Amino acid sequence: MASSLTCAGVIWAILSFLCAAASCVGFFMPYWLLGSQLDKPVSFGTFRRCSYPVRDESRQTTFMVEQCGRYASFQAIPSPEWRICTIVTGLGCGLLLLVALTAMMGCCVSELISRTVGRVAGGIQFLGGLLIGAGCALYPLGWDSEEVRQACGNLSEQFELGTCRFGWAYYCTGGGAAVVMLICTWLSCFSGKKQKQYPY
Repeated sequence: MASSLTCAGVIWAILSFLCAAASCVGFFMPYWLLGSQLDKPVSFGTFRRCSYPVRDESRQTTFMVEQCGRYASFQAIPSPEWRICTIVTGLGCGLLLLVALTAMMGCCVSELISRTVGRVAGGIQFLGGLLIGAGCALYPLGWDSEEVRQACGNLSEQFELGTCRFGWAYYCTGGGAAVVMLICTWLSCFSGKKQKQYPY
């Protein structure tokens, strides 16, 4: 099977796919921020949440529903910063996935990835990583929302966690983007084979 990638290009393709997968899984999972409410574990993502309080009007009590799900609508996301984070991080993950899948196809298709295409792909990866990094940096701005404060001992503010802590999904998303920006972008410069010149 012919490949349009050099040896460095194959490493770039595999690493790009792994990093894109890590960032996308981390983005989708609701374990960016971990806390507790009514003695039950609570976790948040940018657009998903696990465990939420429900008021039982007949008994005049509040109890926790222990299940994960998306917010009912985009406007139901607790803060405008988290809405922006959702869009920015989602776009970044989409770009990383697009380049990773194209790079993986380059392992099987000859003349798909030239040196120029590899460098352009690296630039797109860098942009995707920047977008994800911006999303991760925006995320703490939403910690002052009422929902988060309730789960963090009413002590959280912007960039102050209170009793909460970061979850594995936050690190997974940001770590995938960091590796893409630092290593994959560099490897992409050496990924494509020199195009053959055909005499006409």
